[in-house]
Amino acid sequence: MGKTTQVAADRAYDQTKTVLPAEVAQGVYMQNAPGLAALKLMHLMIGTAGGRMADDVQHTLTLSDIRKIDGMDNHTRASITPLFAELAAAVLIHDDTEKKRVRIGGMVDDAEIDYREESTSGHLIVSWYFGRTFRRMAQDSNHWAILDRQAVFHLGSKYSVLLFQHIASLQNLKHKTSKRFTVSELRAVFGIPEGKLTRFSNFNTWAIKAAVDEINSDLTRLHLTVKYHKIGRTVAEVEIAWEVKADLKKVKDELDRPKVGRKVRRDGTAETPVMIFPDSGSVKNTQPWDRIARDNAPRIDGRHVPDLRKLADTFRKWCGEKSIPLDGSSIEKTFATWCKSYSAR
Repeated sequence: MGKTTQVAADRAYDQTKTVLPAEVAQGVYMQNAPGLAALKLMHLMIGTAGGRMADDVQHTLTLSDIRKIDGMDNHTRASITPLFAELAAAVLIHDDTEKKRVRIGGMVDDAEIDYREESTSGHLIVSWYFGRTFRRMAQDSNHWAILDRQAVFHLGSKYSVLLFQHIASLQNLKHKTSKRFTVSELRAVFGIPEGKLTRFSNFNTWAIKAAVDEINSDLTRLHLTVKYHKIGRTVAEVEIAWEVKADLKKVKDELDRPKVGRKVRRDGTAETPVMIFPDSGSVKNTQPWDRIARDNAPRIDGRHVPDLRKLADTFRKWCGEKSIPLDGSSIEKTFATWCKSYSAR
């Protein structure tokens, strides 16, 4: 047993922390990085497996257990199925420079959703086997990140989760308080594919700064600072330094507060009325979202309003893919613009 799985086994009592193999936490080993909701599910799965994450065994959770977790979505069978598909599509690539071997494989080998009792009691059981590559990576791992589970579940961006878990895996290394990344290395940490955020100004605005701002808010124990190192006028490397915040009581207080209005509390504009798109369910009879959808979404056959539950789910998924917070300052305008090009097909 590697040190990582032993640490996870030793901390099985602590439901507030997740022990993550550094190879996974550092993200650069993962291609086709999952979206925000799937990343949160991944953390829950690894936390549930604990010291058995490297074992070739089936792990299980009930849907009701997932729903109880503050910061996780109120999932249904329809919403959780594509998350397992995202995790199954994630590819882990681990280059063991000592053994001179590159290992390539999946995060999840097999997943199952048992809904035999769904119609009578609403009870669902989700089960999965971790992929062989992940299990071998966990088995051999001697480096780990211990993450505050609630911080991960409350972060609102895929980029924030990926950067937070990466820095957390470096935080306890002796004599190390910063790391310099080439731009391509940092893009890999954020899981940004070729062709997306190609200009550094866009990458910096929508990924680096957005993630750092959220991590520096009262959601996590870390405070990050960023320096840009240029060759001529071009940014060649980005240096990220970290330290633990002096007052962690603010972090606990914020995690205990409702998610509603969190962004404006962070931005210091809490006195401004906050428009927040519902994080689950239909927008039917929910104002102003019902009105915006009916006024802007194309009618089916020129007469019928589209299914507002499906429309809302599609919009939330789109926001997650674009890392757009549902409590963003312009979410009302964003929803109206998005509705105009919505197609139920």
